[in-house]
Amino acid sequence: MSTEFTPEFELEGSIWFKSGNQNWGNPRRMALLAAILKHGSISAAAREINLSYKAAWDAVDTINNLSDEPLILRTTGGQRGGGAELTPRAQEILDLYQHLDEVHQRFMKRLARAKPGSQQNMKILQNMMVQTSARNNFVGTVSDVTLSEISAQVRIQVGKDLNIVSSITREAVETLGLTKGVQALAFIKSSSIIIGKNMDGIKMSARNVLKGKIVRLEHETVGAEVGLELPTGQNITATITAESMKRLELELGQEVVAMFKASSVLLGTLD
Repeated sequence: MSTEFTPEFELEGSIWFKSGNQNWGNPRRMALLAAILKHGSISAAAREINLSYKAAWDAVDTINNLSDEPLILRTTGGQRGGGAELTPRAQEILDLYQHLDEVHQRFMKRLARAKPGSQQNMKILQNMMVQTSARNNFVGTVSDVTLSEISAQVRIQVGKDLNIVSSITREAVETLGLTKGVQALAFIKSSSIIIGKNMDGIKMSARNVLKGKIVRLEHETVGAEVGLELPTGQNITATITAESMKRLELELGQEVVAMFKASSVLLGTLD
């Protein structure tokens, strides 16, 4: 007789600094400050926190621009080929953040010991807390990443035999930490989806072609919404014109396809 092993329940969280509606003191930027303090170099700091050199420089510019005074001083030339250092103000901010984060992590550990629910329920709750303007949100696992010099294609398995392909920049892949096995979120606007009928044998330039059954039709004078149920039980919504709906003679229960380009798929992570 075998028993299923259930990992110990854990909770994790991060501290963010906000000023009005501006989030600038996020964990990634604080990690960059700490690494620059340690190495005295932006390139070395970027390597330590697994960030591209360009993304690190952009982050430094953002940090300095959001402050009323520069927080990171850069030098060029010299025997070391240039470097970077934190101003006293930046070190104070970093110390404050690290202190608050330490207190926060102790709180999270105490909360985890209360075991508020199963891991599966908590994971579902976490996914539900993501807010986005896109009508179509999927969660899945990265199954493949193909990189070129400046772009990348990421394949995410969002259900059994159901994959979504996204075309994003290589920098975005590095910033989000998208590698095989990482959990990711895929967002597709309903206006980016094309509905087609009788598509067997027809070649399309769109990388994503999902078959489904119409389970919802709503239309007004100009626009219409088409809701499809995919074979996995998941749903996807497309916004088309009322004229297109009439021309395609769409009806409830029909088998159709939802098509969208890989460049229309935005990706995100929960970490």
